[in-house]
Amino acid sequence: MEDIYGKLAHVIYANTANGYAVISFKLDNLNEKNIICTGMLCDLQKDFRYHLTGEYIEHPRYGLQFNVISYEKSLPTDYDAIVRFLSGPQFVGIGKKTAQSIVDILGLDVINQLREDINILDKVESINDKKKQAIADGLNSLDDVLEKTIRFFSVYGIGPRNIMRLNMAYGKDAISKVSENPYRVIYELDGFGFKTADKLALHLGFDPNSSLRKEAYLVNEVMNYNMKTGDTFIEKEILEELYLTKVKANDFNDILNMAIFNVHLIKEDNRIYHPSQYQAELQIANYLKNFPCDTLDPYDENIYDEELSKLQENITYNELQLEAIKSFFTNDLMILTGGPGTGKTTVVKALTHIFKRLYPSNQIVCIAPTGRASKRISQLCDVRSSTIHSLLQWNLETNSFGKNQENPLDVDVLIIDEFSMVDNYLFANLCLASINVKKICIIGDVDQLPSVSPGSLLQDLIEANICPVICLKHIYRQQEGSDIVNLAFDITKNDVSLDKYHNDLRFFDCDIYQAKNLILQIVHNAFEKGYDVNDIQVLSPMYRGISGVDNLNAALQKEFNPSEYGKKEIKHNGFTFREQDKILQLKNQPDDDVYNGDIGIITEIVLPDEYDDKPHIIACFDDIYVEYGPETFDNITLAYCITIHKSQGSEYPIVIIPLFKEQSIMMQRRLIYTAITRAKKSLILIGDKQVFFDAIMKKEKHLRMTTLGWRLSLEDVKSSVDNL
Repeated sequence: MEDIYGKLAHVIYANTANGYAVISFKLDNLNEKNIICTGMLCDLQKDFRYHLTGEYIEHPRYGLQFNVISYEKSLPTDYDAIVRFLSGPQFVGIGKKTAQSIVDILGLDVINQLREDINILDKVESINDKKKQAIADGLNSLDDVLEKTIRFFSVYGIGPRNIMRLNMAYGKDAISKVSENPYRVIYELDGFGFKTADKLALHLGFDPNSSLRKEAYLVNEVMNYNMKTGDTFIEKEILEELYLTKVKANDFNDILNMAIFNVHLIKEDNRIYHPSQYQAELQIANYLKNFPCDTLDPYDENIYDEELSKLQENITYNELQLEAIKSFFTNDLMILTGGPGTGKTTVVKALTHIFKRLYPSNQIVCIAPTGRASKRISQLCDVRSSTIHSLLQWNLETNSFGKNQENPLDVDVLIIDEFSMVDNYLFANLCLASINVKKICIIGDVDQLPSVSPGSLLQDLIEANICPVICLKHIYRQQEGSDIVNLAFDITKNDVSLDKYHNDLRFFDCDIYQAKNLILQIVHNAFEKGYDVNDIQVLSPMYRGISGVDNLNAALQKEFNPSEYGKKEIKHNGFTFREQDKILQLKNQPDDDVYNGDIGIITEIVLPDEYDDKPHIIACFDDIYVEYGPETFDNITLAYCITIHKSQGSEYPIVIIPLFKEQSIMMQRRLIYTAITRAKKSLILIGDKQVFFDAIMKKEKHLRMTTLGWRLSLEDVKSSVDNL
């Protein structure tokens, strides 16, 4: 570790959500040289001298930097500096003459003396009570609140990111507020769960049987139930059973009433909601029932007919496709559904082309839940596109959106693709930011898997009958990939016979212990035909097991990107990351423009050296380069094989799917349907045919329970809670 002294010159970059900053720091030396410093430095102020502790590192892209581990305000030690300090802006009403008299009488150690006992100022005749208070206030401002907060919470195992959230939310009161009720962070701050708050509370000596703890536990049970089932509420009887099973106390009604009174839970009839899910349903229902606030000018039918005729010189639309194109222009809200190969993208290309001709000055944006889906529709339709999170300017640290009702989107038309993946909470926030939007087209396949988070949004909106729903049924894909499309439709009709697919689909019967070698052989054959690692995707229902993601990833990596001299690699949590590895992004990183589900290639691994004792991974995602440090290694994993859920919203030329009994607990129709529809040209199934047939006959064990459809049917959408 090294120590440097100096002052803040200017801030180059600052993330106020997590406290991380890149600054230019003017060193205390003869040349007053500026150096680049990085770390938790958002609180540094100009006009103060600081003592920084850290180490010099050679950044692989930005050169020499000083990585700050800790810092503190450094007090002046010479006469002139102390006088300037005491007459500085933090000591209101203290001029240079007064400061000189203080130093003359009390000496060069005056600042430490004042911090010990402010009353020593009584020895200075020119100091009255007002000036004494001003000096006391100025010295108090020197106390580094953040440093105290870090020391306090680090002892209890709270990480830097959560400490910054506490500091941002509570400031100088962070320690006192959390000490008073550690469970408040569950309700007031994103990123804190029951386990973290409970660990902190028990360390602070809270009674394990306290009502505050029981209330927090009850709220946590509701949230866990919602995430597990996809429901937006839980019935009171089920919640009571969960509570009694684990808490083993007869005070359920008292604790529930306490949570309802504090609006930590919401009760409506026999349904118990978490506020986030309750608000999401209300916001969606209110928005759609009043949509739009403003409309586009009537379109010129002559131009419409002219542009449609031009398009039909090269393509013939069927009756439903023509109806969908027309519906987009005659209705403010519409839903377009259909399976693979039915021409949904063809319709979107037509309506975006015609729209740009009819409304050249209006903004149309295509959005999707995943980066790959948004890029695909942008390339096909030549319009602006983004992920939903990116459009809403989502902040990872605070789980908040920069675009909202106070700062709405400047967009006239939204086309939302892959809508089956969109959950209630995300769509509610999109609605809040879309008060200026005049037209929405929703596109999705209702037979695919629903969103990971609670809600059954696409199904609810279709069943609510609030707008035209056009379902494309005619299959157009008659060349490469036609067997895949036919299989998908046959699955929805419960009419599957593997014997009739001969072109793009193969099923190889094999034992589970043969799966790995068979997959390796299939990939080898594909490589020999000119395909590369990005064209081939292995999909497995689960991570564990012989045919699971983890085991197959290790085998595929060993075969196709083995360890070689000169090829750098690092190990993390049992995985090996190697240069040229195919990787999957597991979490959204909006600042880097990479999102959950994106696939990239590791281009470089920077190993620890004398300048930086931490390794770094640099990866490329479609020309976007992202750097990972050890703190973000958990955001990526190998991607030779990924889960079916993670593949949703993406397409690959070749898809390989292992199907074995060890995965049966995960198998059901929507999962298999989603997996096979990821393939564009070739689909290879390997394993046990009976497992396949059992899966496509098995519907969801649990149909998601929501009340969005019911709310959309009401004449007036009202909250049962006054302050929501």
